[in-house]
Amino acid sequence: MLGEVESRTTAGSRQVRARKRQSGGSEEFPGPVDLLNTLQKRGWEWAVVQSLHLLAGHEFYRLVQEVQSCQLRTAIGLPLFWSPADYLAFAAAMRNRLQAIPAEEAILLVGHGTDHASWCTYPALQHLLTRELGRPVLVGALEGYFTLPEVIAELRRQQVRRVRLLPLMLVAGLHVQQDLVAGKNSWAAALTAAGFQVATTVEGLLAWPGVVQLFCQHIAQALDAIPGRDLLQLPSSILHGHALCCAGLLGSCSEYHRASSAA
Repeated sequence: MLGEVESRTTAGSRQVRARKRQSGGSEEFPGPVDLLNTLQKRGWEWAVVQSLHLLAGHEFYRLVQEVQSCQLRTAIGLPLFWSPADYLAFAAAMRNRLQAIPAEEAILLVGHGTDHASWCTYPALQHLLTRELGRPVLVGALEGYFTLPEVIAELRRQQVRRVRLLPLMLVAGLHVQQDLVAGKNSWAAALTAAGFQVATTVEGLLAWPGVVQLFCQHIAQALDAIPGRDLLQLPSSILHGHALCCAGLLGSCSEYHRASSAA
């Protein structure tokens, strides 16, 4: 799917880049603009910049603005949830992950949340997943709609007894450990105190092959948007997001490409 395209990893977050440098690694880890400018100086004509955002919120559009300030021509790979086909592909990936989870457990996905207009991604995802999976699915947010009290009220309205808590996040990092599954102020603790039987699945979305495949499809679509790409010197594909997300996706994309080529 992706062909022989080189890749580079970067992160828009200054905090992530600072932690990367402080970790003692010798590898250079520039920001998106610095990396694009370096690629231009080295003679690249185009670059694909693949977002590792779940939705098109503040950070995604900030990335787009930064990239547009560069002289190097770019094609933007879209966030995970963009088109109806993306939502359906995610539902299919989730169906595979739920095979081992008892049907009597309601599924609760919890994401970061946003105050951007794209907040509606969460209720749209909840509606589609409930329809496609044929079981109760709720999508909550650490910040924004649905809040934890709203989720508890909805679970009670549906007379749910058992809940499976899953992070709607790319990696199972600090948010998952501190805010969702561990500690007296976590969602798991609050749901348990409210009388629900709570089970947790502690893994990020990048552990789902279907999610990785969806990001790879977005990279391929961005490559296809480059006019006359077969005649040009092809660029590095830049995966934008947290450093660990990028590294995981890079490896998984390579595995997916080999599997697709063999099929």
